[in-house]
Amino acid sequence: MKRRLPFEILYEDDDVIVIDKPAGLLTTNTRLVGRAARAAQPTAENFLNDYVRKGQAKSRRRVYLCHRLDRETSGVMMFAKAERFAAALRDRWNELTEKTYVARVEGTLAEAAGVFDSYLKDDPRTMKVRVVGADAGGKRARTEWRVIADAHPRPGTTRVAVTLRSGRKDQIRVQFAAAGHPVVGDVKYGARPADRLHLRAVRLAFTHPLTGKRKEFETDDDR
Repeated sequence: MKRRLPFEILYEDDDVIVIDKPAGLLTTNTRLVGRAARAAQPTAENFLNDYVRKGQAKSRRRVYLCHRLDRETSGVMMFAKAERFAAALRDRWNELTEKTYVARVEGTLAEAAGVFDSYLKDDPRTMKVRVVGADAGGKRARTEWRVIADAHPRPGTTRVAVTLRSGRKDQIRVQFAAAGHPVVGDVKYGARPADRLHLRAVRLAFTHPLTGKRKEFETDDDR
């Protein structure tokens, strides 16, 4: 049975499907036991698999992950329709793509713009990512940010536009938290409880790894 999509498809062609993922929806399966359990889990990937199969359970059509968004992060996200395309894009991700987010962070930033350039490492004990020294086995993460106009100001917070120059797990959340300005609602990384995690992917641009054509997709920002 074909499931109704819980998100908007922003763009689709023979190679990709671009969606506006809502907060609270997993990108892909968690570590469930059994193929049937994984296929039944409500994830963006599974919804799109049903969509491209047109409800035909025996169809071999499927989508392929190009990148991920955290469960509580919303916004523009892309899936490939062919494994070859997804692999080519992932292999050159930082070179071919540019992602922009809008976030609301706690506190007032001292500068109007800046760059975080640090090394991040998963900590299996805490299930978090942390900033480590360059020689501690972490992966380099570079994040550019700038303060932007706030049409709906909230005392004690700042709205920022963030552009990723690398694609590390929890990158934005960890680096802003390490700077003393966690994303509003990001309790995992030290923020006070809020109505939600105020982090949204608003723009994704990429160069097609096979044709060289440039495409760009945008959605409304986080308020």
